[in-house]
Amino acid sequence: MRVKIRKGDTVEVISGRLEDKGKRGEVINVLTKENRVVVQGVNMRTKHQKQVQTQAGRQYNPGRIQFEGPLHISNVMLVCPKCGEAVRVRVQRDEAGAHRVCKSCEQLID
Repeated sequence: MRVKIRKGDTVEVISGRLEDKGKRGEVINVLTKENRVVVQGVNMRTKHQKQVQTQAGRQYNPGRIQFEGPLHISNVMLVCPKCGEAVRVRVQRDEAGAHRVCKSCEQLID
């Protein structure tokens, strides 16, 4: 199945954790094999980092590091840049190639 959400798109979280539901953010990464997306500022995770010394003599400071965790692609919807709403997307093919189209306002997204 082809993924209709790409890196750089603005998406809205439609289901999942209550503190993340309804948030909008930009897609940082798309994991196509796992059907997941990483959205900026959503699904924040905390990793506890130990102090590590590398071979170059550089030290990484210990502490808590926050990063975005991946969400399943079915939990987000693409936000149309024209109408500003979370919409479904269809693919329109012509001689120039395939383009994504907003189903509600019929405008090209690409």
